[in-house]
Order: sequence, then structure tokens, then C-alpha cells
Amino acid sequence: MLFRRSTSAADAGATTFHDEALSYLDGLYGMAMRLTRNRADAEDLVQETFLKAIRAQRQFQPGTNMKAWLFTILHNTFLNTRRQAGRAPTTVDSEMVERAAADVAASVETPEQLLMRASLDADLQEALDLMPDAFRQAVWLRDVEEFSYAEIAKMLKVPIGTVMSRISRGRRLLHAHLTSKGDRSVGAALPEGSRA
Repeated sequence: MLFRRSTSAADAGATTFHDEALSYLDGLYGMAMRLTRNRADAEDLVQETFLKAIRAQRQFQPGTNMKAWLFTILHNTFLNTRRQAGRAPTTVDSEMVERAAADVAASVETPEQLLMRASLDADLQEALDLMPDAFRQAVWLRDVEEFSYAEIAKMLKVPIGTVMSRISRGRRLLHAHLTSKGDRSVGAALPEGSRA
């Protein structure tokens, strides 16, 4: 027998850690989709996040906010991946990429799109998709994932004032886009406190 499974308190603690971490899988995947905008990349990002979390589980302090800890790992992993990708420039025919993206978007819906279509009005989804990444991330983390401003600031590694500004400006962008569509009923569907 190569491995012997012990039933020590450490094993019970690891099981509890893994169970709690896995309970945040859907939220992490949703945020990964928001960041990467690609199903395969989002899956890789979540997998890398869990791998890093398991490797660093001894650094996690029980009784603290595991959800915020995992989202911070996810965000940092995403930024590191983007930095690494930026160091290896490639030549791309942007017109071909845009045509291919339009063809794919017209023919295939990602799981996130199916979920969001079921839970968000189309105008609200369009408004979210049109927002710059920084604003979309901040609004998503606050209004959907319900993190505090301090937790978001720590995750994004920006001052809390910047987080508040991004959320405020993001909400105004959402409101402006939705009211320009003439559909005020969608604006009323935003969570209380989300309207500019």
C-alpha cells in the first residue's frame, strides 16, 4: 500500500476547508467568466485558483472570510496571467478575430450567458457587457457577490476610494445605458442602492 489514510484532526480540518472552498465554486466561476470572457480560460482560472488555495491552505486563518480570500487569489492569478501574456506579444489579424468572435457569439452561448440570460434582463446584460473592465469588476463584486468596499479594495489592490468611485461611476454608466434604451422598468430592477 503506497498511501495510508489517517483520520486525524488535520484530515478533518482539510476536509472542512475543501468543502467550504468548493461551496464558492459557482461565484468564482462567474467572476472568472467576467474577467476572461472565455469559458475555457475561466475554467482554467478557477482550477488554478483552487490549486493555489489548497497549496496555501495552511496560510488561511480559520474564522476569516474564505470567500474574500478565494476571490483575491482568483483576481491575483488573473492579473499574473495577463501580465505573462503581455510579455509574449503575438501578431493578430484583428479583423479576422472580430469576425470569428461575431460568428461564435451568434452561434454558441456560454454557460454564463445562459445563466445570465435566465437571471438578468437582456438590456441589463448588454449594459454590463459594455462597461469598461474596471467598473464592471467593481460593480459585479459589490452588487452581485456582495463584498464590502474594503474586501473589494483588497482584492483589486486599489484604495477603497477608488473602489467607491468605480462602483459609483459603473452604476451611473449602467443607469445611463438603461435609460437611453427607454426601458425604465429594467432600471427599477437594479438592487436598491445600485441606482445612480
